[in-house]
Amino acid sequence: MATTTSTRTSYGSLRGVAEDGLVIFRGIPYAQPPVGHLRFAPPQPPDIWTGTRDAAIFGPRALQPAVPFSSGLTTDAEQSEDCLTLNVWTPSVDDARRPVLVYLHGGGFVTGAGSMPMYHGATLARRGDVVVVTINYRLGLFGYLRSIDVCGEALPSTGNEGLLDQLAALTWVKDEIAAFGGDPANVTVFGTSAGALSIGLLLAMTRARGLFQKAIMQSAPAFSNSWGAARVMEAILADLGLARSEAGRLRDLPAAQLLDIQTRVTPRSAGVAYGPVADGTDIPSDPDAVIAGGSAAGIPLLVGTNLEEYKLFRQMDGAVESLTDETLLARLADPRTTAEARDHATVDPAEAVALYRSERASRGESAVAPELWFAIMTDRHFRVPSMRIAELHAAHTPATYAYLFTWKSPGWDGKLGAGHEVNTPFVFGTLDAPDSQDLVPAGSPVGDLPTQMQDAWIAFARTGSPQTPALAGWQPYTAGRRSTMLLGPSCGSVEAPFEAERRLWDARVPAGSAPA
Repeated sequence: MATTTSTRTSYGSLRGVAEDGLVIFRGIPYAQPPVGHLRFAPPQPPDIWTGTRDAAIFGPRALQPAVPFSSGLTTDAEQSEDCLTLNVWTPSVDDARRPVLVYLHGGGFVTGAGSMPMYHGATLARRGDVVVVTINYRLGLFGYLRSIDVCGEALPSTGNEGLLDQLAALTWVKDEIAAFGGDPANVTVFGTSAGALSIGLLLAMTRARGLFQKAIMQSAPAFSNSWGAARVMEAILADLGLARSEAGRLRDLPAAQLLDIQTRVTPRSAGVAYGPVADGTDIPSDPDAVIAGGSAAGIPLLVGTNLEEYKLFRQMDGAVESLTDETLLARLADPRTTAEARDHATVDPAEAVALYRSERASRGESAVAPELWFAIMTDRHFRVPSMRIAELHAAHTPATYAYLFTWKSPGWDGKLGAGHEVNTPFVFGTLDAPDSQDLVPAGSPVGDLPTQMQDAWIAFARTGSPQTPALAGWQPYTAGRRSTMLLGPSCGSVEAPFEAERRLWDARVPAGSAPA
């Protein structure tokens, strides 16, 4: 029978569960339920409770549609608007002041949950004697509906409520984590995909200063401020037959109806996306320029991507396997391909295809049209913007490090490769989790890579450097050398990997900004 351990926060006492040498607290509220008049509103501090609150069960995940393709990025957990909870794994409830790692999950701002088994923090907490925190935040329409421009005070949501949830969770960690054996002055925020993009925005936000001391951005997609927010709001009002002045009635609709509207009226397949908005209020209107100006100077940063990020999305693209050179060029020239990118980040399709084909051929890699598509889109959406953020930040903070995850998964009959999110169960040490199996099938030849990555992430959280005895050659990233640690079947530091491809995109970027 599991034993329990209690601790006290500013809001009341909590009872956690002792499991395998750790104490785990699940489903802790860090804000009030965002329902009723708080739907589409900034998060508010949680209510104080009396007695001891049981923290043995994960809280519900945020409302979200089903993932449109097979992957580990899903969970069967209950859904609810009452989702603003977090989870803590700690070696002990004491005064040890351990480093704290807070994870922001990915999922394109529309799916995911901090309770997914892939993100469980037991292995990291136990291996590194650290405290691990995972959170839920509002997703999709509930967290990123910007209506203020169209509806004014009738519904003044900014489209950044989900990001403000993350700030509220980090504020809770700063104020309360000492009661869980953690050090509020040594907090590392880390995240993948949408979670990593969020971290990039947090680095630019004045309100986030002091809430974390280190940051790890894993596979951050390029930030775009072209989410079509006004178009989304107009479409929703039209579907409901509401005037702009009646937009406040969205607070009263059943949550299931709103989720249906999100899925039916504003599907991502139609080029519509929900996500943070750089409006100059919550988020600086040009986050890259703010980072370039030193907004997060002094915060050690570890940033990297996977070698073949875009291969995760091949199941959503039935035509990709039959691409020819002709259809590849047409696809790259299609305005829908660049709909969420900044104009200055586009390149001539023929020039890109010629360069990528030549570079891949020189390395003995396949240069057929589908492989070129994956390589070009991986760089355009993930690697090049991530390395640009590293470059901008490194100008102010020498403790800036880069990695490239090169391990190729045998998943999907070998078609997944080093795709998006494949690295995540390596970092968490959760390769046996049920939702990791699609990304890293059981029996995959992973070698020592999982423990090497865990040790590096733990070292970074503890010291601000990912160097370990196994990865002793990991040097800081600079614009001059672009030192990057390859994390794969063999690990080692290289300078400026895939530099010709990076230069192709970087040449299109004005000074002081980042490509998309």
